Amino acid sequence: MVATRHIWRLARRPVGSVAEGDMVFGEEAVPDLAEGEFLLKVLYLSLDPTNRIWMSDAEQYMPPVELGAPMRGLVAGRVVKSRKDGVAEGDLYSGFGLWADLMVTDGGGLNRIELPPGVPLSVAFGVLALVGPTAYFGLLDLGRPKAGETLVVSAAAGGVGQVVGQIGKLKGCRVIGIAGGPEKCRFLTEELGFDAAIDYRNEDVGARLDALAPDGIDIDFEQVGGPVMNAVVSRMRLHGRVVLCGLISRYNDTEEREDSGYWRLVLMRRLSIHGFIVTDFAGRWAEALAALGGWMADGSIRTRQDVRPGLDRALEYLDALYTGGNFGKLLVEVGAGDTGGTAR
Repeated sequence: MVATRHIWRLARRPVGSVAEGDMVFGEEAVPDLAEGEFLLKVLYLSLDPTNRIWMSDAEQYMPPVELGAPMRGLVAGRVVKSRKDGVAEGDLYSGFGLWADLMVTDGGGLNRIELPPGVPLSVAFGVLALVGPTAYFGLLDLGRPKAGETLVVSAAAGGVGQVVGQIGKLKGCRVIGIAGGPEKCRFLTEELGFDAAIDYRNEDVGARLDALAPDGIDIDFEQVGGPVMNAVVSRMRLHGRVVLCGLISRYNDTEEREDSGYWRLVLMRRLSIHGFIVTDFAGRWAEALAALGGWMADGSIRTRQDVRPGLDRALEYLDALYTGGNFGKLLVEVGAGDTGGTAR
């Protein structure tokens, strides 16, 4: 009997928000396993803002997903069959994969997962696969935090933002998070130790920043863009640093917009703005994983995952990223009943 899998394929390039029909969910035969390949049962699929970029044919840091091709995504899974030396059944792997419940791979773009003691796969994958290194390299290498400085983090209750703020606290910064809704803001201050949080849905971000950081802002870890970014950048201190990690409020725009007035501020305040893609740091991945694993193990960093069941609903869940509907790192539980366990 031929094994089958469920998989999402890109049917057309979205215009604006991703709509029904842009992607197609179906069932098909699993490709045969060749020598040097293994079959991975996907347990978790990560949903990330960059998914929308990959669906487009705009200039980007990786080739766009081709029409008719399986949708690209970050996955964590268990090896169920192997014809590759050094890869055994039961091993856990994470990295670049497909929106599918089974995938055949030669291991390119994937890494063996070593779970920190007592840390479940959903947490380890949610932090170590992408968001943790993004926070680590973005803040430490580009933000260059110093004790006593003020750090503002947008989308602070999301996967990356949670970790950025906690690393900032470890480095002695005063950390202000921006998030949507009182529950998320309470989570930032009461559970993660942020010094303050601003609810952009119910508060005037600029006025709150004036009250919380009257002397200005040293570092903006920017993931949102739009009015939130404008409010932060206009309050940057001399020689402030902007780590431009994402512009999630703009990814569904159908027309380009530019806040040209802020280039004068960049000049007058001698701001440093760094466009940042975490894959640029691929050669130092082990450094980030070691540091993050240690902080997780000793309780210095805690995170929240937003885990939702059902690969067939992945496209529905994706919209939460662009509307602020997720609370924590957004993951799809693909392999129901198998949460990973401990890697051998």
